[in-house]
Amino acid sequence: MKVLSSPISRTICSYLVKKRQRYTPVGVRFPNNMIRCMSNVPENTVYGGPKPQSANQRVTLTNLRQKHKKGEPITMVTAYDYPSAVHIDGAGIDICLVGDSAAMVVHGYDTTLPITLEEMLVHCRAVARGAKRPLLVGDLPFGCYESSIKQAVDSAVRILKEGGMDAIKLEGGSPSRITAAKAIVEAGIAVIGHVGLTPQAISVLGGFRPQGKNVASAVKVVESAMAFQEAGCFAVVLECVPPPVAAAATAALQIPTIGIGAGPFCSGQVLVYHDLLGMMQHPHHAKVTPKFCKQYAHVGEVINKALLEYKEEVSNGSFPSINHSPYKIDETDLQGFQSELQKLGLEEAAAAANSAAEKKVEILKKQLQNWSTFKLIIRQKKILLKLQNMQPHVAVSAKSGLVALISAPTTSAGLELMQEEIVLN
Repeated sequence: MKVLSSPISRTICSYLVKKRQRYTPVGVRFPNNMIRCMSNVPENTVYGGPKPQSANQRVTLTNLRQKHKKGEPITMVTAYDYPSAVHIDGAGIDICLVGDSAAMVVHGYDTTLPITLEEMLVHCRAVARGAKRPLLVGDLPFGCYESSIKQAVDSAVRILKEGGMDAIKLEGGSPSRITAAKAIVEAGIAVIGHVGLTPQAISVLGGFRPQGKNVASAVKVVESAMAFQEAGCFAVVLECVPPPVAAAATAALQIPTIGIGAGPFCSGQVLVYHDLLGMMQHPHHAKVTPKFCKQYAHVGEVINKALLEYKEEVSNGSFPSINHSPYKIDETDLQGFQSELQKLGLEEAAAAANSAAEKKVEILKKQLQNWSTFKLIIRQKKILLKLQNMQPHVAVSAKSGLVALISAPTTSAGLELMQEEIVLN
C-alpha cells in the first residue's frame, strides 16, 4: 500500500478524513499518527476548535472534578491584569479569579462595592490575554445582579462574552442569590458560589467580620454552601470561617470547596496575587491585607528599593549610561543633521548634538583603553595564591573587566603561596 507523506498528500488526506473517508482511494492507507496530526481536536470531542490540545491545555471543569475526586488540592489565585495573569499561567495554577477585590487592591477603595461591571470587564479582558491555561473566573460585582434574574443572567453573559472568562462567581447565600445562581447555570454558564464572609454584604455584616463563629452562623454557612450546590454551582468559596466549619461544609458537599482564611480542610485554596507576594507597602494596603494571608515573598520591598535606586541614578546623572543609549546615527548623517540645524538658525542645538556625539566617543575610547590595560595586567602579572588541597579557578569577564577568584573555604593550615601564570586564550 502507498503511504501519503508529502504536503499535498497530507492536504488530500485531511480533506478525506473530514469527509469521513468517503472517497478514500483504494489501496491507500492513512498512517495512524497522520490522522491525529490532521485534527487539533481530541478524539472524544464533537466539534472543532482553534487550538491544538496539549499537556498545557486549558483547565476545564472536568479537570477540576477529576482532581477533586482524587483528593488533589485545587489551586486558585486572584489577579487583575496581564502581567500577573502571565505569572499565574506560568506557575500552573488551576483557577485564576478576576475578583471584585480589585476595587481595594488596584483602585484604592476601602471596600469592594464601588467597582462597576464595566471596570471588571477591563480587568477580565487583561487577564484573559495573559492566562491561557487556568480556568478563568470573573466576579459579578455589587449592583449588577441583585435586581432581577434577567439582570444577573445578562451580567454573567457579558463576563463570558466581553470579558473572556470561563465562569463567574457570585456572593451570598440568600434565596435571591441562590435563585440567580441557578438561573445563570441554566443559561449555560458555570458558577462558583461564595459564602462565609461576603465582602459585598458588609453593610449587613457590620464590616469585614469572620462568619461561622456561633451555632446559627456556622449552620448557615453549611446550608448556604449546600444550596449553591443544589443550584448547580461547580464549587463554593468559603471565606473567613473557622476550620471545623469549613471541614463540615467540605464533607457535606459533593463539589469542591475553595478556602480563603478557612483553614486546611477545604478542597483547595485561594489567595490574592498582591497579598501572597507581599507587594503592598502603603498604609492603605497594610490596613486591607487580611490576617490569614501568608506572604511568600516581599516583592514590595524590592520594588521600593529599585525605585529609590532609579531616582538616585537619574538625579546624579549616572542613568542612562552609554550602555543604555543603544541607538546610533552614523558620522555622515550626524554632520548633515548639524548642518540642517545651523541652516535653521539653531546653532545651540547643533552644538549640543556635536557635544553629545563627542562625549560618547570619549566614553567608548576610555572603556577600550581600560579593557586593554586590564588584559595586559592579566597577561603579565603572576598571581600568588594556593588554597590547601585545591587550585583556584580564575574567571575573566570581558563584559565587566573583573577577575573572580573562586575557591573553597580555607582550612586551619592557612594558605600556601605559589606562582602560577594565567594565560588568556
